[in-house]
Amino acid sequence: MRTPENSTHPDSAQQTSPQRQKGLDMMSTVYGWEMKDGPGDFFAHTADHLFGEVWTREKLSIRDRRLLLLGALAASGQIDVAEIQAGAALGNGELDGDDLKEIALFLCYYIGWPQGSALNMMFGGVIDKHERAQRKQD
Repeated sequence: MRTPENSTHPDSAQQTSPQRQKGLDMMSTVYGWEMKDGPGDFFAHTADHLFGEVWTREKLSIRDRRLLLLGALAASGQIDVAEIQAGAALGNGELDGDDLKEIALFLCYYIGWPQGSALNMMFGGVIDKHERAQRKQD
């Protein structure tokens, strides 16, 4: 399996390239947990380009990008991936439960009521999970 020049596979003795580290750092920021390096071209493109170049651009905030991504995922029916994004947004304080409910209602009119309803139900579960975790921390 080929890996990009100057990047590391977790089992490699090479050092992580600055571009890969920039991507891993942004992935950790976006998702709210420490992201480790991974193998292969797909991971390399994800870390080096998507997160190391696109997510780090200055014009849009992480919250802006998250809102756009939630809309795109909802419109394409990828509620399971939207769940990951919603949980990360709550955990990072970018959005709160009321924001997610408002997003679901708004999107119902653009992506269709059934799809928006599924999004709303999923958001409800993510909000409940987040609130339970918050209560455990208190």
